[in-house]
Amino acid sequence: MALRPLDLLIVALYLAGITAFGVRFRKPRRTLRDYFLADRNVPWWAIALSIVATETSTLTIISIPGLAYDTNLGFLQVALGYCVGRVVISFVLLPLYFRGELFTAYQLIERRFGPSLRSLTAGMFLLTRAAADGVRIWAVSMVVMLAIGTGEVASVALITVLTLIYTLEGGLAAVIWTDVVQLFIYLGGTLAGLFLILAAVPGGWDAIVELGSLNSKWQALDFSWSFATPYTFWAGVIGGGFLTTASHGTDQLMVQRLLAARGLRESRLALLSSGVVILLQFALFLVIGVALFAFYRLAEPSTHFAKSDLVFPTFIVQHMPPGVAGLLIAAILAAAMSTLSSSLSSLASTTVVDFLLRRRPQADEQHRIGLSRRITFVWAIVLFAVALLSRRGGRVVEVGLAIASVAYGALLGVFLLGALTRVAHSRGAAVGMAAGLAVNVYAWLWTVLPWTWYVPLGTIVTFVTGYAASVVLNRNGEARA
Repeated sequence: MALRPLDLLIVALYLAGITAFGVRFRKPRRTLRDYFLADRNVPWWAIALSIVATETSTLTIISIPGLAYDTNLGFLQVALGYCVGRVVISFVLLPLYFRGELFTAYQLIERRFGPSLRSLTAGMFLLTRAAADGVRIWAVSMVVMLAIGTGEVASVALITVLTLIYTLEGGLAAVIWTDVVQLFIYLGGTLAGLFLILAAVPGGWDAIVELGSLNSKWQALDFSWSFATPYTFWAGVIGGGFLTTASHGTDQLMVQRLLAARGLRESRLALLSSGVVILLQFALFLVIGVALFAFYRLAEPSTHFAKSDLVFPTFIVQHMPPGVAGLLIAAILAAAMSTLSSSLSSLASTTVVDFLLRRRPQADEQHRIGLSRRITFVWAIVLFAVALLSRRGGRVVEVGLAIASVAYGALLGVFLLGALTRVAHSRGAAVGMAAGLAVNVYAWLWTVLPWTWYVPLGTIVTFVTGYAASVVLNRNGEARA
């Protein structure tokens, strides 16, 4: 079921071309600010597109259509929450990040709570980001295996190595500008795929609408108050809002981009405009899922899939004409490489700035850059290993979001304690963080509560417990940090 020669050529040209394009951003002499923040000279629209591309991993492209194939358009309610979260970040957290010269989100925690809590929050980011992105890398390996016919290890290694090359050489500038190129590739490929699916369905768009209506596929809003249902309006807007406030406001993966803007105004503009694109993009992927549902009911009713994540990749390989299939596989690889490069840069910047350079603050720029490149290489190996351990699970988009959401609640709770209160101190915040993380782990492993509620639950528990613990410790004469 591998791709035809023309499609393989297109995929090969994409992989070679994007790697060469990223390497062009290598500079013989650079500073840490240039390597990790692109010298804070990136236009807002490029940051906005980079945010969208990073947010759009392979999980999104192959699993969101699979989600609509299985259910309906309910995931759009989460995308609405994503827009709400961006508004909160723009006016609560972003002004704090632009007070001074920050490289990572966790330097803000040290400014408010001291070095110990900075290490704790940065360490939690490293663990959860590595775990969640390991799932994302595994997702793309499924596509590579279907398209090229390589084994699991070779598929993961191919994408990891090529992405590492330009991330290692070009720093954040290479990451952002390759993101921009990759966004246009995957959106163009996905739109081409949608039109070809419409042409392949007997009866075309009218048949898709009719069959979708008969099977409740077009339902986008659910106002029921069911905590066991992951995609209701309330779970989407509240849970999605909290999730985005955490992921884009406390996670170095996104904060690093926002810090690369020329100022607060451009950073805010980049973040808010990216929300509009994300909402439209999720609508596109979900409609593709409904169209695929119609195709496999009307054109090939005997087809069955072990996992809905395989529906879109299988259609691409089996039914797309020569050239278009290669373009779509390249589009999926573009989304994967965009997320992976961003992950490598954010993991490396947090490791270097929040841990290693605190031990050697007097190190010169040459040493800092050399160290950053070595740490980037180490994280590539770690993500490769985690991807190979991520071969079991449900729909990959939900697995990845669940892993991230378990920790995001505690992280967001600590950031809000620092931004919104004066009473909270480091010991109280640490107690709250432990409580929020413990509650979310329990909810994830031993309850039926869906992942959309993990971040609100963890944030509230962390904030309330951290505030109460700070008050109690103050009354007992504990010194404030």
